[in-house]
Amino acid sequence: MLKRKMYDTLIAWKNQEKKECLLVKGARQVGKTYLIRKFGKNEYDSFIEINFHEQKSLKVIFEGDKTAEEIYKRLTANIAGAKLIPGRTLIFLDEIQKCAGARTALKFLAEDGRYDIIASGSLLGLSYGKDDDREVAPVESIPVGYEKTVMMYSLDFEEFLWAYGYSDETIAYLKSFFISKEKIPAEINEKYESLLREYLVVGGMPEVVANFATYKDFTKVQEIQDKILSSYADDISQHAKGAEKVKVRQCYDSIPRQLAKENKKFKYSEVEHKSTSRKFGDSVQWLRDANMAYMCHNTTIPILPLKAYKKDNEFKLYIADTGLLLAMFGFATKQALLNGTLKGFAKGGIYENFVAETLIKKGYTLHYYKQGDRLELEFIIEKDGEVIPIEVKAGNSVTKSLDSFIEEFTPSIAFKLIGGNVGAVNNKITIPHFLTMFI
Repeated sequence: MLKRKMYDTLIAWKNQEKKECLLVKGARQVGKTYLIRKFGKNEYDSFIEINFHEQKSLKVIFEGDKTAEEIYKRLTANIAGAKLIPGRTLIFLDEIQKCAGARTALKFLAEDGRYDIIASGSLLGLSYGKDDDREVAPVESIPVGYEKTVMMYSLDFEEFLWAYGYSDETIAYLKSFFISKEKIPAEINEKYESLLREYLVVGGMPEVVANFATYKDFTKVQEIQDKILSSYADDISQHAKGAEKVKVRQCYDSIPRQLAKENKKFKYSEVEHKSTSRKFGDSVQWLRDANMAYMCHNTTIPILPLKAYKKDNEFKLYIADTGLLLAMFGFATKQALLNGTLKGFAKGGIYENFVAETLIKKGYTLHYYKQGDRLELEFIIEKDGEVIPIEVKAGNSVTKSLDSFIEEFTPSIAFKLIGGNVGAVNNKITIPHFLTMFI
């Protein structure tokens, strides 16, 4: 079993004295069902799983009277051998978007509190009316205040290192260089830069990581990634409504092309000649709601709160898993990246995508800063009560934009992410890309 940070989140939730139902969201195939199932079987005396996609007949449990007493009565009537042990039972409602009655019932189950409830599902981020699946019906009442939502993502670089067998102590040793701002010994730095390149190619989808950790076969990696991308295409065709099916797919397929350009701002005209947000705006939002892509807005004034100064019509899009981005670029690009021979703007786009993905997984909201044609920073984040700038370089070139930002806004710290080693000049900290996980 891959070690996942989400398991600790589940444990912390379980240990709360009075808890809400837990709603686990995330893109398809990031490991939600597998992890919750393992958690339920490991941590509880009784585990009951209902999958509303595979067990449609069990929707009857949540029809009619929604009191906890009636629901649990119908549950034991419809699931042979179900054991309900107060305080020691976890009920897992998977693909809950296909049973509106179950979502409404979370309020009453949380109020009852005898058993722990976790719900999950694919494409839960889609609002009703944006999903073409006929089994997805409007929820009578969203259980506000009775459900706690958490996001689950594909494996981050630290989890990837765990899969390789690296210990917490080894990772803590790496972090010591981030804290001390001292140079990493050359051999160690080169080793982790190589590991990062492998992570960029393999990505963090659990099935891919587990297979690669065992077999170290990049051909098999591509095969599994192609299968995942195909399933994403199927999701679009099944869940996007009407004409959006084609438009969502066009937008998704255009992201790698747009990240391979010098100006990585998302342009509707790159999706289709002369197109505008009027045609493709809803399609971009669909990808974002489905957690298949991350949006990073241009924010014109770098003061808190950043969302107050973002420009809704100026943004970049990043693929939610960098390994899938590399799979979309193709095997030759992977080969060049692994061998250190990749050149051009695509290389910068790949590292930007990795940094965006890492920041999202650490809980940051994505923003970039662009002032006219003279200054652009890949990311600015809200951290410790101020705005922190981050400039991303595929290599280790000059940082005119970052230097200008520091001079004008005097942040307490600024990060330059490079293919190189640690360094510090006053409050400008240079770190190799793989240390992004400690920001």
